[in-house]
Amino acid sequence: MPATGENEQTAEISVEDFIRRFERGMQAVSAAEDMLTARRRYEALCESFAPPDPDSLSVEDTVLDGVRVRRLRPSGVNAGAAADARGNECVLYIHGGGWSLGSTKSHHGIAADLAMRLEREVISVDYRLSPEADYSQAIDDCHAVVELARPVALVGDSAGARLGLDLARRLGWQWPLGLVYPPVGTPSLDTLGPDAPLLSREDVLASWQQVARSVSQLCEARSPAPQIVALAVEHDPLTRPFEAAITDWRTTGAQIDYFCAAGMVHGALHAHARLPAMGDAWQKYCQTLKARLG
Repeated sequence: MPATGENEQTAEISVEDFIRRFERGMQAVSAAEDMLTARRRYEALCESFAPPDPDSLSVEDTVLDGVRVRRLRPSGVNAGAAADARGNECVLYIHGGGWSLGSTKSHHGIAADLAMRLEREVISVDYRLSPEADYSQAIDDCHAVVELARPVALVGDSAGARLGLDLARRLGWQWPLGLVYPPVGTPSLDTLGPDAPLLSREDVLASWQQVARSVSQLCEARSPAPQIVALAVEHDPLTRPFEAAITDWRTTGAQIDYFCAAGMVHGALHAHARLPAMGDAWQKYCQTLKARLG
């Protein structure tokens, strides 16, 4: 039981509790009569695990080059003009959600904590989603924001991490790249790891089929960036191919820091403030990324 006065959104929970709650929430998402309702339910589910924003964080929803973004700035970090964002050392964050769900709202807790831990402005991208848009349009949205904001790092989780690594390859990215449990290569039953709570191999393949036709065929053998900070979880069919890719990328000279949260599952990053193992791995990930940014 939480101590008296302890905020429910920061009280420690077990991974089993997280799985049960997230499964129930995703059942409601799947039962929605339309995509708008499904997305709103998904936002509410993810937000239910996020801790309150600190008073020292400012949040602004705006538009950059026609793309909706959320700018999150810790106190002491100047906003500046978008064209001068690299001088402000901003970081671009690309949310997950299987390319059909997710938004700056659903992943606000992650982006906000990232901004506070890095002590930098984070720009979270509300890219277009499937099925209304295809993968190429989603990555174009992220590309447009990069061109205007000129971030010093790209960070993405899950589907957003795949967008991030493909965008990095497109741009010839030379700055740090942060990846959290991305689908890499071409997912298949042969390459994926075993089924896990909250994400099965069939779940991965179903999401992939929605976007596969418009995914650019870029060189998978070379590392997407010279410096990568990587985070995975123990129970996730995406971890096995991700670890294999990391091994391959290291042979090409990439400097890669890799962390794996023991006992955790895909999506657990939403509850990093409440799951000790996820919180510890996330803290190390952010500290390492901060060090790489200098």
